[in-house]
Amino acid sequence: MIQPLPVIEPMPYPADAIPALQAEIRELAADRDAIVIAHNYQRPEVQDVAHFVGDSLGLSRRAAAASESIIVFCGVHFMAETAKVLAPTKTVLLPNLAAGCSLADTITAEEVRGWRRDFPDHVAVGYVNTTAAVKAELDYCCTSGNVLDVIDAIPADRGILFLPDMFLGAHVRRMRPDRDVEVWMGECHVHAGIDVDALQIARDGNPGAEVLVHPECGCASRLLYRMADGDLAPDGIHIASTEGMINLARELPADTFIVATETGIIHRMQQEAPGKRFVPADRRAECAYMKTITLIDLRDALRHEQYMIDVPEEIRARAQLAIERMVALGA
Repeated sequence: MIQPLPVIEPMPYPADAIPALQAEIRELAADRDAIVIAHNYQRPEVQDVAHFVGDSLGLSRRAAAASESIIVFCGVHFMAETAKVLAPTKTVLLPNLAAGCSLADTITAEEVRGWRRDFPDHVAVGYVNTTAAVKAELDYCCTSGNVLDVIDAIPADRGILFLPDMFLGAHVRRMRPDRDVEVWMGECHVHAGIDVDALQIARDGNPGAEVLVHPECGCASRLLYRMADGDLAPDGIHIASTEGMINLARELPADTFIVATETGIIHRMQQEAPGKRFVPADRRAECAYMKTITLIDLRDALRHEQYMIDVPEEIRARAQLAIERMVALGA
């Protein structure tokens, strides 16, 4: 069921209260034998208190390898479910249950089953931004970081059903034009709103800047087509996963980068590449779901061990194979 989009609330505590909250969270985590992991799009102060910050693939791997008895997942609901699938004996906490995902809401397990009946010989590949129930219907999961590795692992003569993100699906079609890829027409409301016009305005205001574009963005496919048609120079434009974007920001010699993804990633970029300047392609590109979790939510989750995430064993066992294939493939 599609949930109403929450409003991004302002920071519910004064800035000078942050150090004390973070210190309390670190103490509680140590006392509870807990690890706090956070997605790149989380609030800056939440990222700063986490033991590990990364993209969906990195977080999945970290959850699977956790030695701690409690995993506190500062992300969205499907990510916490994935952690529970990979670490079924661990307690997984999601600090705020309102942290959903507009992309995950675009497809249900029943719809996957119906699609597979229409294409019985195709291999079903699902972006990690899906519920555990959907993952249970898939052959492979993937992230934007390893999607091409997953596609390449499937025999060339097999058709592919790719879900649910149509922009990432278009990226797959562009990068692997010889493959038979059917694409589900879902989208992330934040990434879909970042278009070529907004990106061009940012480029005009920052001549010479390198451009980092997440393949989920609405502008990504148009950029690829325009570059292929020759009416847009590919110089300085890089389409990459969130972790790939951070690596490029760190490695490229440029001093200014235009960033086309959810703006939360810029906080980590500034930490990973100090002295460089990062300009959002669209300042409105903020995910209300990702900004739901606050330090107070995180503290209370640890304090009361509340909002445990569980996945029924029948779904967990079926989803595990697709997720483990995702974790095993790609850097």
